[in-house]
Amino acid sequence: ALNDLIGLRTIDLVSADHELPYVPWCWMVFGSEGRLEQTLSTDQDNGLIFAAESKEEAESLRSIFLPFARAVNDALAACGFPLCKGNIMAGNPELCLSLAEWKDKFSGWLNEAEPQAILNATIFFDLRPLFGDEHLVVDLQAWLLKRAPEKGAFLRAMVEGTLNWHSPLGWLSRFRYEDSKDFPHTIDLKVHGVRPFVDAARIWALARGVSATNTAARLRAVGPLLHQKAEETSAFLGALSQVQRMRLANQVAATEPAAANRVDPDRLNELDRQILKEVFRQVKQLERLIEVEFLRTS
Repeated sequence: ALNDLIGLRTIDLVSADHELPYVPWCWMVFGSEGRLEQTLSTDQDNGLIFAAESKEEAESLRSIFLPFARAVNDALAACGFPLCKGNIMAGNPELCLSLAEWKDKFSGWLNEAEPQAILNATIFFDLRPLFGDEHLVVDLQAWLLKRAPEKGAFLRAMVEGTLNWHSPLGWLSRFRYEDSKDFPHTIDLKVHGVRPFVDAARIWALARGVSATNTAARLRAVGPLLHQKAEETSAFLGALSQVQRMRLANQVAATEPAAANRVDPDRLNELDRQILKEVFRQVKQLERLIEVEFLRTS
């Protein structure tokens, strides 16, 4: 909520210095910000959408919007939100698009069950409006949710992507650590603890046309659609909440950004060690469910 307020005020201030076109437009946010799940270790993931009647008009409007978008990106960076290293920002001409152009881009990803398309989906399909005419984003999301359930190959590829890792919980519920030179004897809480819930919730939401973008809201919404028992959904939500709590505490204590999401289980108290083990058990259960639904029945 604080990040949203900073973003809203920043866009408002910067827009006063630019002569923007008199057409509907909206600043969109993606990724963790689109899911309302930003933590202390974050960067910018945003884009701009506007109304245009033709490709020629879109090109003309883009040339006007881009200086404004880049100024907003720079202002957000000055406020403490680093520029995205992958250039996923509204100041990128490829992400400052008309509604029709955004639909074309999303359609291209949906029709390509390839690694880059899947990676893009994990960022851009978690979208929501922040500033401007929200109807453009609502239209884009409705368009996406209407088509995504029909793209079985794409959904299966998303499942294969999220299952492509080894659980940090090994034999006899012992922790299994990553082979990291810089951070030995640690586990990445974002990759192994948060991401599986985020990915599964996104896949289920896309497959069933659920408009929520927040992971917990998605899990609550899809639970009844999947005929999950209430206690099963509650266990997933509790595990997600606990690992996010540990992750945030770790970010507060971390001495360097690269270690923000890494934890050494031996340094946790006994209660948190047991909680972390249960989180990974819930992750295994979650992944079994999406594997059975999308891979074994295909």
